[in-house]
Amino acid sequence: MAQNIAILMDPIAGIKPWKDTTFAMMLAAQARGHRLHYLEPADLWIEEGRAAARSRPIEVHDRREDFFTLGEPVTGPAARFDLLLMRKDPPFDLEYIYATYALELAERDGVRVSNRPQALRDVNEKAFTVHFPQCCPPTLITRDRGRIRAFLEAQGDIVVKPLDGMGGASIFRVREGDPNTSVILETITEFDQRSVVAQRFLPEFTAGDKRIILIGGEPYDHALARIPAAGESRANLAAGGRGEAVPLTERDRWICREIAPELKARGLDFVGIDVIGDSLTEINVTSPTGVRELDAAGGVDLAGQYIDHLTRPIEG
Repeated sequence: MAQNIAILMDPIAGIKPWKDTTFAMMLAAQARGHRLHYLEPADLWIEEGRAAARSRPIEVHDRREDFFTLGEPVTGPAARFDLLLMRKDPPFDLEYIYATYALELAERDGVRVSNRPQALRDVNEKAFTVHFPQCCPPTLITRDRGRIRAFLEAQGDIVVKPLDGMGGASIFRVREGDPNTSVILETITEFDQRSVVAQRFLPEFTAGDKRIILIGGEPYDHALARIPAAGESRANLAAGGRGEAVPLTERDRWICREIAPELKARGLDFVGIDVIGDSLTEINVTSPTGVRELDAAGGVDLAGQYIDHLTRPIEG
């Protein structure tokens, strides 16, 4: 049965459709006969205790130019949607949190919101890994430069990154004895005013920082291994990394089994985890990417699987 599916995202005119996962989801939903409605964060608000939205019907076209067509705006209760995909990119700031308040009201009124608003608030993509220490490298979360220095001394080689970053932004590798250590820690912690995550550096990243997609807690059987460019200490595609589909290892599957019950319990339908070597490093829940690359490599339709998962009648 056709559903009204709203997509809350950053301005669509600014995306790269040939690599954008949200766009793949829109194409998949449209191919299944669902009606698409486009809105940006400013188009969502709360009035008289209910979520309201200004949306525009949208058609999408799988090409590089002229890839969408917008209809006239419609204003009304968010409850007019059957399903709403929250695909706003970080930063995870107060405006993002405010949006989840409205989404929670929409959810109360019968809209299926994915991923669930409360989970988006509760699950920080870098910090949530600490719930699964058996899967992770040694990890420290703090704003205290002294504690980071002690951690560096114990590990010898670490990575430090902000808790709210994406796409490889502001990630620093620090080795014991690095003359830039003080300025790096001053910069990233803003002189002990901003908490960061520090992890032991994993040299296996040169073989690929693997992105594994889980839909309803079940992993796709290949990962997108992001291979860093020569001389680069980050493997993110946004930082120049090269993507390559690789089969999941037994360790990858074990990690997925360890985290899946918690993901499903929290209503995290679409998740992208990052694995380097044998270690889980991030659990991405806001707007995970990698679908277009995996689809192209394996001839699959992960976005379609996600839409089917969400629109399947709920048992019981």
